[in-house]
Amino acid sequence: MSQPTWRAVAARAASLLLRYPDEEVLAALPTVRAALDGLPAEVAAALHEVVTHREATEPVELRAAYVQLFDFRRRCCLHLTYYTCGDTRRRGEALVEFSAAYKRAGLTVVDGELPDFLPAVLDLAAVDDGGWRLLRENRVGLDLLVEALGRDKSVYRQAVAAVRETLPPAQPGDLAAAARLARTGPPVEQVGLEPFGLVDTTGGRR
Repeated sequence: MSQPTWRAVAARAASLLLRYPDEEVLAALPTVRAALDGLPAEVAAALHEVVTHREATEPVELRAAYVQLFDFRRRCCLHLTYYTCGDTRRRGEALVEFSAAYKRAGLTVVDGELPDFLPAVLDLAAVDDGGWRLLRENRVGLDLLVEALGRDKSVYRQAVAAVRETLPPAQPGDLAAAARLARTGPPVEQVGLEPFGLVDTTGGRR
């Protein structure tokens, strides 16, 4: 299998394995397993672990664990801009750039997801180079997500690690940024939020 083709297959497989395990996603597991045979060994082995886990675990348990991990643990967020922008106004600007990549490819994100949702970005990468560009530019988020999932001993670490294997090696700047964000966490912005508080900070002078 040529490199562009195997990377597209890996992106599709990782996207499915990182999505909420509803009936449709779980029904695709045999197809995903079959598709892994043509991938490089290190990528296939990592994704096989997630397939096996999903096949061997009761759907109700899978769904509860998925929600607990990705919806309630901020450091395990599947939205890439969160890692570099946090809850700041810069994140809105970053999301516009993500949206533009889908638009250029003639695609739209469905199910109400934000455009930086990792499975959606992987689906974009499977059909358009713009998705790979977004993954490369947000590698620091992938690095931090792998680290966080590893601390939680989550099998989903393998899926994100497989995604990293499809990208060029990390540059020194990527490693430094990941180390810095690992220490401090995503940015937090307070400026501009004061008018929405429940207390009057103007002494009645409004």
